[in-house]
Amino acid sequence: MLEITLGSALMYYFASHELDVKPKPKDAIYYTELADSREQSFGRNHREMVHVKPALENQFRGIVRQAYDYSCGSAALTTLLNGYVGTNLTEQQTMEGLLRFGEYNRIIERRSFSLLDMKRFVAAIGYESGGFKGEFTDLINQNQPVIVPISYAGFKHFVVFKAYKDGRVYVADPALGNISFDQERFKQIWENNTLFIINAPKNQQNNMLALQDADMRHVEDATINRYALVEAQYSADYTNKLADKASTMRKVIDQSTTSPTYNQPITTYMRLYYKRK
Repeated sequence: MLEITLGSALMYYFASHELDVKPKPKDAIYYTELADSREQSFGRNHREMVHVKPALENQFRGIVRQAYDYSCGSAALTTLLNGYVGTNLTEQQTMEGLLRFGEYNRIIERRSFSLLDMKRFVAAIGYESGGFKGEFTDLINQNQPVIVPISYAGFKHFVVFKAYKDGRVYVADPALGNISFDQERFKQIWENNTLFIINAPKNQQNNMLALQDADMRHVEDATINRYALVEAQYSADYTNKLADKASTMRKVIDQSTTSPTYNQPITTYMRLYYKRK
């Protein structure tokens, strides 16, 4: 009787501990793969936890997304202040500051913020800033994020220039997220070659707008043009062979006068085609 009781207690202990389910992290998924393809047993399976994030989260990494169609200026300024200068502001706080220290009546009239409004607000919170006009080399030689106005898709828009690398300009767009332009394309849309710079102490600077590998996942126009009409998965010859295997074979007389088997019985493949009504 004692042995049965002891055995039951041991079974309960091991079962309760083995079945103890630990909480899974929010962004974790588990995948299982066969560690050795020559062995199909479960013991050869490899199970690992990986962390995944929504693509949209990475698309707007380090960016304050604009809340209104006219608020690209306040969102871009908040992105630069938080991501580089090291502040911790919301777009609403920045908008209120721009309205308070900027040209209020003109802001209401044009339903947008100007670089002068930005300069006044930035000065009010204790930082030096200024708008300048320069060449493309001046922009990339700054080695820091700056706000640039662009004229894109028929609209005037503010974005944050992040970096230049290998002929591409990487920007933080408060409407579209982390995107990039070909160098020549950026020069075309850069409005009046204007840039807005904020000076921040070295010990306070943030690196949220630093270029990362994920930013460089773009498809160049040349690549799209090269592969747009290419049968990427299977060639037509291969798909025809697959269709022949799934079709019905039948004997017919070859009616092609140019064929070496003219007027002789040959094997053909009869395929079924479905027509939409």
